[in-house]
Amino acid sequence: MLVAKDIQKAYGELPILKGVNLEVGKGEIVSIVGSSGAGKTTLLQILGTLDKPDAGILEIGGVNPFKLSQKELANFRNTSLGFIFQFHQLLPEFTAIENAMLPALIGGKSKKEAEQLALPLLERLGIASRKTHKPSELSGGEQQRVAVCRALINNPKVIFADEPSGNLDTKNAKELHELFFQLRDEFNQTFVIVTHNEELAHMADRSLVMRDGRFL
Repeated sequence: MLVAKDIQKAYGELPILKGVNLEVGKGEIVSIVGSSGAGKTTLLQILGTLDKPDAGILEIGGVNPFKLSQKELANFRNTSLGFIFQFHQLLPEFTAIENAMLPALIGGKSKKEAEQLALPLLERLGIASRKTHKPSELSGGEQQRVAVCRALINNPKVIFADEPSGNLDTKNAKELHELFFQLRDEFNQTFVIVTHNEELAHMADRSLVMRDGRFL
């Protein structure tokens, strides 16, 4: 599903990624761990096409996204990739269901079509009763579940998560971790997760350790 070969990235004179190789199969959950500054988030941003490598090759579902035009890349990112961040990144003026609908609307779905996609996800994640609430009216765990719905709405090939439970208490973190595996079993989703949470790292099919811009 995802193949990265010799990914390199530097900022100025500072090398961050020093030739990273990674293969992730369809339906696989891979965690990436390592100390701060090891290059985990930089790698995740490149794998998620949010940043470009200085060198190396990336293929997702057989497509090299960096060979696409800007418009094609934006469409590929919206339809093929899902993102879950530590701080939710929900738009404060929108309700839960409106936040979840956004990628579908950006992808050209009508409001009605987007709602029909979002509502079952909100129900699946147990927050349909909160669909008209704005982020400020939701708990941290509820906000993160809305973010998960948003990541899933276009049925992406790969979901990238950067410290997804880093802002949650123990109970909500555990529920979120279990949810990832339920989603994988139900939808055969592929997950690449950067985390400092040892429990989540050990639950993954594979846990990779990054140090000084390379996997050990």
